[in-house]
Amino acid sequence: MGLIGKKVENFEGDAFQKGKGFIKVSEKDLMGKWSIICFYPADFTFVCPTELEDLQHQYATLQSLGVEVYGVSTDTHFTHKAWHDSSDAIGKVEYIMLGDPSHKISREFDVLIEEAGLANRGTFIIDPDGIVQMAEVNAGGIGRDASTLLDKVRAAQYVRKNPGEVCPAKWKEGGETLKPSLDLVGKI
Repeated sequence: MGLIGKKVENFEGDAFQKGKGFIKVSEKDLMGKWSIICFYPADFTFVCPTELEDLQHQYATLQSLGVEVYGVSTDTHFTHKAWHDSSDAIGKVEYIMLGDPSHKISREFDVLIEEAGLANRGTFIIDPDGIVQMAEVNAGGIGRDASTLLDKVRAAQYVRKNPGEVCPAKWKEGGETLKPSLDLVGKI
C-alpha cells in the first residue's frame, strides 16, 4: 500500500445518492473535508450489502465528525440506483455510491482485480488536503466492520490537530497519546 501520505489522483465519475439522484463526483469533492472511500466488489452480491448497510449505520456519526462517505464498485451509477431501489439493505444507504465502470478509480487506489474487473474490499481515510491517511484491503470473502472506522477517523483528526503527538494502539477519543522523543525510546 504505497498510497499512505500521497494525494488522491484526479478522477471523475458518475454516482447515485439517495435524495439527490445522479451526481458527478471528482477528487475535488474530497477537498476541505474528511472522506472515507469504501471499495467493494459488486452490486447484487452477498457480503457487499451487509458491509454497505453496516457503513450506513455509522454514517450519521461519521457526518458529525465532518466525514463524507463514498461507496465505490466497478458497477455503473445506473446499477447502483437499481440495487438501491430493489434491496432493503441498500435502500437505507444515504451516502454517495460512485460507479467506476472504467476501473480508473479502482486502479488508482490499487484495489482492482484486473482479471475479474472487480475491486477488492478497500477502505481509505482521506484528510481535507486529499492525502490518504489510512488504507486497508480485505480479500473478497472477508467483510468489514464499519464501527472500527470511527476510532481511526478520530485518531487521524487528533494527530492532524496536534502535531508532535501520536495515538497508541486501541486509542479512544480522550485517551492518552504519546509524544515521540529520545526520552521515550525503549521505555514503552
